[in-house]
Amino acid sequence: MRAITKPSTAKCDLNTYTLFLLAESKYPGCTRLAEIMKNLSHDSINRFLLRERYEPKDLFEEIKPNINLVGGTLSGDDTVIDKPHSDLEIAELIGYYYSGRHHRAVKGVQLITLYYTDLSGKSVPVNYRIYNKQDNKTKNDYLREMITEVMDWGLKPKTMTTDAWYSSQENLKLLKNKGLGFLTGVAKNRSCSIDGKNFTQVQNLEISEDGLIVYLKNFGQVKVFRKSFKNETKRYCIMYIPEKDTLNSISITEFKELHSIHWGIECYHRAIKQVCGIGRFMVRTTDAIKTHFFSAIRAFTQLELMRAEDLIENWYEIQRNLSLQVARDFILSHLTQKLGLAA
Repeated sequence: MRAITKPSTAKCDLNTYTLFLLAESKYPGCTRLAEIMKNLSHDSINRFLLRERYEPKDLFEEIKPNINLVGGTLSGDDTVIDKPHSDLEIAELIGYYYSGRHHRAVKGVQLITLYYTDLSGKSVPVNYRIYNKQDNKTKNDYLREMITEVMDWGLKPKTMTTDAWYSSQENLKLLKNKGLGFLTGVAKNRSCSIDGKNFTQVQNLEISEDGLIVYLKNFGQVKVFRKSFKNETKRYCIMYIPEKDTLNSISITEFKELHSIHWGIECYHRAIKQVCGIGRFMVRTTDAIKTHFFSAIRAFTQLELMRAEDLIENWYEIQRNLSLQVARDFILSHLTQKLGLAA
Protein backbone atom coordinates (compact mmCIF):
# COMPACT_ATOMS: atom_id res chain seq x y z
CA MET A 1 0.00 0.00 0.00
CA ARG A 2 1.19 3.52 -0.75
CA ALA A 3 2.70 5.19 2.31
CA ILE A 4 0.75 8.35 3.21
CA THR A 5 2.87 11.08 4.84
CA LYS A 6 0.18 13.74 5.20
CA PRO A 7 -3.63 13.90 5.17
CA SER A 8 -5.00 13.19 1.72
CA THR A 9 -6.92 15.85 -0.18
CA ALA A 10 -7.89 13.48 -2.98
CA LYS A 11 -11.58 13.56 -3.87
CA CYS A 12 -11.66 10.01 -5.20
CA ASP A 13 -10.72 7.24 -2.77
CA LEU A 14 -10.92 3.46 -2.49
CA ASN A 15 -14.36 3.37 -0.85
CA THR A 16 -15.89 5.62 -3.51
CA TYR A 17 -14.47 3.57 -6.35
CA THR A 18 -15.43 0.24 -4.73
CA LEU A 19 -19.05 1.38 -4.26
CA PHE A 20 -19.12 2.59 -7.87
CA LEU A 21 -18.18 -0.91 -9.07
CA LEU A 22 -20.96 -2.42 -6.96
CA ALA A 23 -23.59 0.08 -8.07
CA GLU A 24 -22.87 0.49 -11.79
CA SER A 25 -23.88 -2.64 -13.68
CA LYS A 26 -23.28 -1.56 -17.25
CA TYR A 27 -21.19 1.50 -18.07
CA PRO A 28 -17.43 1.48 -17.35
CA GLY A 29 -14.73 4.03 -16.84
CA CYS A 30 -13.72 7.18 -15.01
CA THR A 31 -16.09 9.34 -17.04
CA ARG A 32 -19.11 7.35 -15.86
CA LEU A 33 -18.19 7.73 -12.19
CA ALA A 34 -17.65 11.46 -12.76
CA GLU A 35 -21.16 11.68 -14.24
CA ILE A 36 -22.64 9.92 -11.21
CA MET A 37 -20.66 11.87 -8.60
CA LYS A 38 -20.81 15.41 -9.90
CA ASN A 39 -18.18 16.67 -7.46
CA LEU A 40 -15.59 14.30 -8.96
CA SER A 41 -13.71 14.96 -12.16
CA HIS A 42 -12.63 12.34 -14.64
CA ASP A 43 -9.01 13.31 -13.96
CA SER A 44 -9.29 12.86 -10.18
CA ILE A 45 -10.59 9.32 -10.65
CA ASN A 46 -7.85 8.52 -13.16
CA ARG A 47 -5.24 9.87 -10.74
CA PHE A 48 -6.64 7.61 -8.00
CA LEU A 49 -6.16 4.56 -10.20
CA LEU A 50 -2.64 5.60 -11.15
CA ARG A 51 -1.25 6.64 -7.77
CA GLU A 52 -2.37 3.86 -5.40
CA ARG A 53 -0.19 0.83 -4.73
CA TYR A 54 -2.54 -1.71 -3.17
CA GLU A 55 -1.14 -5.21 -2.76
CA PRO A 56 -2.81 -8.60 -2.11
CA LYS A 57 -1.67 -8.42 1.52
CA ASP A 58 -3.74 -5.25 1.96
CA LEU A 59 -6.80 -7.28 0.96
CA PHE A 60 -5.88 -10.05 3.40
CA GLU A 61 -5.33 -7.64 6.29
CA GLU A 62 -8.75 -6.07 5.68
CA ILE A 63 -10.59 -9.39 5.56
CA LYS A 64 -8.60 -11.17 8.31
CA PRO A 65 -10.69 -9.96 11.31
CA ASN A 66 -13.86 -11.29 9.65
CA ILE A 67 -12.87 -14.90 9.01
CA ASN A 68 -11.75 -17.93 10.99
CA LEU A 69 -8.12 -18.35 9.97
CA VAL A 70 -7.83 -21.95 11.18
CA GLY A 71 -9.08 -25.18 9.65
CA GLY A 72 -10.72 -24.00 6.44
CA THR A 73 -10.25 -24.93 2.79
CA LEU A 74 -7.95 -23.04 0.43
CA SER A 75 -8.82 -23.24 -3.27
CA GLY A 76 -6.60 -22.20 -6.16
CA ASP A 77 -7.67 -21.47 -9.73
CA ASP A 78 -7.42 -18.90 -12.51
CA THR A 79 -9.76 -17.12 -14.88
CA VAL A 80 -9.46 -14.83 -17.89
CA ILE A 81 -11.06 -11.39 -17.78
CA ASP A 82 -12.13 -10.87 -21.39
CA LYS A 83 -10.92 -7.66 -23.10
CA PRO A 84 -11.62 -8.44 -26.76
CA HIS A 85 -11.38 -4.84 -27.98
CA SER A 86 -8.12 -3.84 -26.27
CA ASP A 87 -4.99 -3.08 -28.25
CA LEU A 88 -2.13 -5.33 -27.16
CA GLU A 89 0.40 -2.72 -28.25
CA ILE A 90 -0.78 -0.08 -25.78
CA ALA A 91 -2.75 -1.93 -23.07
CA GLU A 92 -0.43 -3.49 -20.48
CA LEU A 93 -1.10 -6.88 -18.80
CA ILE A 94 -3.40 -7.89 -21.65
CA GLY A 95 -2.50 -10.90 -23.77
CA TYR A 96 -3.88 -14.12 -25.19
CA TYR A 97 -4.72 -16.81 -22.60
CA TYR A 98 -6.62 -20.07 -22.77
CA SER A 99 -10.18 -19.66 -21.48
CA GLY A 100 -12.18 -22.58 -20.10
CA ARG A 101 -15.33 -20.65 -20.87
CA HIS A 102 -14.51 -20.16 -24.56
CA HIS A 103 -12.39 -23.33 -24.94
CA ARG A 104 -9.75 -21.38 -26.83
CA ALA A 105 -7.20 -18.64 -26.34
CA VAL A 106 -8.83 -15.24 -25.93
CA LYS A 107 -7.60 -11.70 -25.40
CA GLY A 108 -7.75 -10.55 -21.80
CA VAL A 109 -6.13 -10.41 -18.38
CA GLN A 110 -5.38 -13.61 -16.50
CA LEU A 111 -6.13 -13.63 -12.78
CA ILE A 112 -4.85 -16.36 -10.43
CA THR A 113 -6.60 -16.50 -7.06
CA LEU A 114 -6.42 -18.22 -3.69
CA TYR A 115 -9.96 -18.46 -2.32
CA TYR A 116 -10.57 -19.44 1.30
CA THR A 117 -13.69 -21.03 2.79
CA ASP A 118 -13.67 -20.99 6.59
CA LEU A 119 -15.48 -23.40 8.90
CA SER A 120 -18.49 -21.09 9.19
CA GLY A 121 -18.99 -21.03 5.41
CA LYS A 122 -17.60 -17.58 4.61
CA SER A 123 -15.72 -17.67 1.31
CA VAL A 124 -13.34 -14.88 0.30
CA PRO A 125 -10.26 -14.32 -1.87
CA VAL A 126 -7.15 -14.08 0.32
CA ASN A 127 -4.40 -13.70 -2.28
CA TYR A 128 -4.12 -13.18 -6.00
CA ARG A 129 -1.79 -12.46 -8.91
CA ILE A 130 -2.37 -10.77 -12.23
CA TYR A 131 -0.35 -12.71 -14.78
CA ASN A 132 2.49 -10.60 -16.12
CA LYS A 133 4.73 -12.06 -18.80
CA GLN A 134 7.53 -9.75 -17.69
CA ASP A 135 7.74 -11.67 -14.39
CA ASN A 136 8.96 -14.76 -16.30
CA LYS A 137 6.87 -16.98 -14.03
CA THR A 138 4.29 -19.66 -14.66
CA LYS A 139 0.86 -19.92 -13.07
CA ASN A 140 2.26 -22.70 -10.88
CA ASP A 141 5.08 -20.41 -9.74
CA TYR A 142 2.51 -17.81 -8.73
CA LEU A 143 0.41 -20.39 -6.89
CA ARG A 144 3.32 -21.66 -4.79
CA GLU A 145 4.28 -18.08 -3.91
CA MET A 146 0.74 -17.27 -2.83
CA ILE A 147 0.36 -20.40 -0.68
CA THR A 148 3.58 -19.61 1.15
CA GLU A 149 2.56 -15.98 1.61
CA VAL A 150 -0.89 -16.59 3.11
CA MET A 151 0.50 -19.12 5.56
CA ASP A 152 3.22 -16.65 6.56
CA TRP A 153 0.46 -14.05 7.06
CA GLY A 154 -1.27 -16.30 9.58
CA LEU A 155 -3.75 -18.39 7.58
CA LYS A 156 -3.86 -22.01 8.75
CA PRO A 157 -6.01 -24.00 6.32
CA LYS A 158 -6.55 -27.72 6.68
CA THR A 159 -6.99 -28.58 3.01
CA MET A 160 -6.12 -27.25 -0.44
CA THR A 161 -8.16 -27.82 -3.62
CA THR A 162 -7.14 -27.19 -7.24
CA ASP A 163 -7.88 -28.44 -10.72
CA ALA A 164 -5.54 -30.66 -12.74
CA TRP A 165 -3.48 -27.72 -14.04
CA TYR A 166 -2.05 -27.16 -10.56
CA SER A 167 -1.38 -30.82 -9.69
CA SER A 168 2.30 -30.77 -10.60
CA GLN A 169 4.70 -32.84 -8.53
CA GLU A 170 6.33 -29.67 -7.18
CA ASN A 171 2.98 -28.26 -6.05
CA LEU A 172 1.88 -31.47 -4.34
CA LYS A 173 5.17 -31.79 -2.50
CA LEU A 174 4.87 -28.18 -1.30
CA LEU A 175 1.42 -28.93 0.13
CA LYS A 176 2.73 -32.08 1.78
CA ASN A 177 5.66 -30.20 3.31
CA LYS A 178 3.25 -27.54 4.60
CA GLY A 179 1.19 -30.24 6.33
CA LEU A 180 -1.85 -29.67 4.14
CA GLY A 181 -4.28 -32.25 2.86
CA PHE A 182 -5.49 -31.74 -0.68
CA LEU A 183 -8.03 -32.55 -3.35
CA THR A 184 -6.79 -31.94 -6.86
CA GLY A 185 -7.65 -33.03 -10.35
CA VAL A 186 -5.10 -35.12 -12.25
CA ALA A 187 -4.59 -35.80 -15.94
CA LYS A 188 -5.85 -39.16 -17.17
CA ASN A 189 -2.30 -40.19 -18.15
CA ARG A 190 -0.81 -39.55 -14.70
CA SER A 191 1.34 -42.50 -13.60
CA CYS A 192 0.27 -44.45 -10.53
CA SER A 193 0.42 -47.95 -9.13
CA ILE A 194 -1.64 -50.14 -6.82
CA ASP A 195 1.35 -52.09 -5.48
CA GLY A 196 3.99 -49.35 -5.71
CA LYS A 197 5.89 -51.20 -8.43
CA ASN A 198 3.88 -51.66 -11.60
CA PHE A 199 2.93 -48.20 -12.80
CA THR A 200 0.20 -47.43 -15.30
CA GLN A 201 -1.91 -44.47 -16.34
CA VAL A 202 -4.72 -43.55 -13.98
CA GLN A 203 -7.29 -44.03 -16.76
CA ASN A 204 -6.39 -47.74 -16.89
CA LEU A 205 -7.30 -48.41 -13.26
CA GLU A 206 -10.52 -50.03 -12.07
CA ILE A 207 -11.83 -47.39 -9.69
CA SER A 208 -14.96 -48.02 -7.65
CA GLU A 209 -17.32 -45.27 -6.54
CA ASP A 210 -15.65 -45.29 -3.12
CA GLY A 211 -12.25 -44.53 -4.63
CA LEU A 212 -8.98 -46.45 -4.78
CA ILE A 213 -5.75 -46.04 -2.82
CA VAL A 214 -2.75 -45.90 -5.16
CA TYR A 215 0.87 -44.82 -5.22
CA LEU A 216 1.23 -41.62 -7.24
CA LYS A 217 4.57 -41.67 -9.02
CA ASN A 218 7.25 -39.55 -7.30
CA PHE A 219 4.85 -38.62 -4.52
CA GLY A 220 3.38 -41.46 -2.45
CA GLN A 221 0.00 -42.81 -1.45
CA VAL A 222 -3.19 -40.97 -2.39
CA LYS A 223 -6.81 -41.92 -2.92
CA VAL A 224 -8.10 -41.53 -6.46
CA PHE A 225 -11.73 -40.91 -7.45
CA ARG A 226 -13.34 -40.88 -10.86
CA LYS A 227 -16.14 -38.55 -11.93
CA SER A 228 -18.24 -39.34 -14.98
CA PHE A 229 -20.19 -36.73 -16.94
CA LYS A 230 -23.18 -36.86 -19.27
CA ASN A 231 -21.02 -36.46 -22.37
CA GLU A 232 -19.23 -39.69 -21.32
CA THR A 233 -16.00 -37.92 -20.40
CA LYS A 234 -14.24 -38.96 -17.22
CA ARG A 235 -12.17 -36.84 -14.88
CA TYR A 236 -9.90 -38.03 -12.12
CA CYS A 237 -9.20 -36.48 -8.72
CA ILE A 238 -6.82 -37.45 -5.94
CA MET A 239 -7.14 -36.83 -2.22
CA TYR A 240 -4.39 -36.81 0.39
CA ILE A 241 -4.47 -36.48 4.18
CA PRO A 242 -1.18 -35.83 6.00
CA GLU A 243 -2.08 -37.95 9.03
CA LYS A 244 -0.61 -41.45 8.74
CA ASP A 245 -2.84 -44.37 7.71
CA THR A 246 -5.94 -42.23 7.19
CA LEU A 247 -6.53 -42.59 3.44
CA ASN A 248 -8.89 -45.53 4.02
CA SER A 249 -11.13 -43.27 6.07
CA ILE A 250 -11.80 -40.87 3.17
CA SER A 251 -15.38 -41.50 2.06
CA ILE A 252 -17.18 -40.61 -1.15
CA THR A 253 -19.25 -38.18 0.91
CA GLU A 254 -16.15 -36.31 2.05
CA PHE A 255 -14.89 -36.22 -1.52
CA LYS A 256 -18.17 -34.74 -2.79
CA GLU A 257 -18.28 -32.17 0.02
CA LEU A 258 -14.74 -30.98 -0.71
CA HIS A 259 -15.40 -30.98 -4.45
CA SER A 260 -18.47 -28.82 -3.80
CA ILE A 261 -16.40 -26.37 -1.76
CA HIS A 262 -13.95 -26.07 -4.64
CA TRP A 263 -16.82 -25.15 -6.96
CA GLY A 264 -17.13 -21.96 -4.92
CA ILE A 265 -14.14 -20.41 -6.67
CA GLU A 266 -15.91 -20.83 -10.01
CA CYS A 267 -18.92 -18.98 -8.57
CA TYR A 268 -16.56 -16.27 -7.35
CA HIS A 269 -15.10 -15.86 -10.85
CA ARG A 270 -18.59 -15.38 -12.25
CA ALA A 271 -19.54 -12.85 -9.57
CA ILE A 272 -16.49 -10.60 -9.95
CA LYS A 273 -17.24 -10.38 -13.66
CA GLN A 274 -20.99 -9.88 -13.39
CA VAL A 275 -21.48 -7.71 -10.29
CA CYS A 276 -18.05 -6.35 -9.30
CA GLY A 277 -17.05 -4.81 -12.62
CA ILE A 278 -13.60 -6.37 -12.81
CA GLY A 279 -13.62 -6.31 -16.59
CA ARG A 280 -15.11 -2.83 -16.91
CA PHE A 281 -11.95 -0.74 -17.01
CA MET A 282 -10.74 1.65 -19.69
CA VAL A 283 -7.22 2.32 -18.41
CA ARG A 284 -4.05 0.97 -19.99
CA THR A 285 -1.14 1.17 -17.55
CA THR A 286 -0.15 -1.62 -15.18
CA ASP A 287 -0.58 0.46 -12.01
CA ALA A 288 -4.08 1.63 -12.96
CA ILE A 289 -5.23 -1.87 -13.94
CA LYS A 290 -3.88 -3.27 -10.65
CA THR A 291 -5.77 -0.66 -8.62
CA HIS A 292 -8.96 -1.45 -10.52
CA PHE A 293 -8.56 -5.18 -9.93
CA PHE A 294 -7.87 -4.67 -6.22
CA SER A 295 -11.02 -2.55 -5.92
CA ALA A 296 -13.16 -5.12 -7.75
CA ILE A 297 -11.91 -8.02 -5.63
CA ARG A 298 -12.43 -5.92 -2.50
CA ALA A 299 -15.99 -5.21 -3.69
CA PHE A 300 -16.65 -8.95 -3.76
CA THR A 301 -15.40 -9.39 -0.18
CA GLN A 302 -17.88 -6.75 0.94
CA LEU A 303 -20.72 -8.58 -0.80
CA GLU A 304 -19.71 -11.88 0.80
CA LEU A 305 -19.54 -10.38 4.30
CA MET A 306 -22.96 -8.81 3.81
CA ARG A 307 -24.30 -12.21 2.71
CA ALA A 308 -22.73 -13.93 5.72
CA GLU A 309 -24.39 -11.39 8.03
CA ASP A 310 -27.79 -11.93 6.32
CA LEU A 311 -27.89 -8.33 5.10
CA ILE A 312 -28.39 -9.65 1.57
CA GLU A 313 -29.50 -13.08 0.36
CA ASN A 314 -26.94 -13.36 -2.42
CA TRP A 315 -24.18 -11.43 -4.20
CA TYR A 316 -26.51 -10.30 -6.99
CA GLU A 317 -29.18 -8.69 -4.83
CA ILE A 318 -27.75 -5.16 -4.59
CA GLN A 319 -27.51 -4.49 -8.32
CA ARG A 320 -30.83 -6.22 -8.93
CA ASN A 321 -32.59 -4.03 -6.38
CA LEU A 322 -30.96 -0.86 -7.72
CA SER A 323 -32.19 -1.61 -11.22
CA LEU A 324 -35.63 -2.51 -9.85
CA GLN A 325 -35.94 0.89 -8.21
CA VAL A 326 -34.85 2.74 -11.35
CA ALA A 327 -37.30 0.77 -13.50
CA ARG A 328 -40.11 1.29 -10.98
CA ASP A 329 -39.53 5.06 -10.80
CA PHE A 330 -39.40 5.30 -14.61
CA ILE A 331 -42.68 3.41 -15.08
CA LEU A 332 -44.53 5.24 -12.30
CA SER A 333 -43.39 8.69 -13.47
CA HIS A 334 -44.54 8.04 -17.03
CA LEU A 335 -47.85 6.56 -15.89
CA THR A 336 -48.43 9.65 -13.73
CA GLN A 337 -47.71 11.94 -16.68
CA LYS A 338 -50.09 10.06 -18.94
CA LEU A 339 -52.85 10.08 -16.32
CA GLY A 340 -52.32 13.79 -15.89
CA LEU A 341 -52.62 14.41 -19.65
CA ALA A 342 -55.71 12.22 -19.85
CA ALA A 343 -57.37 14.21 -17.08
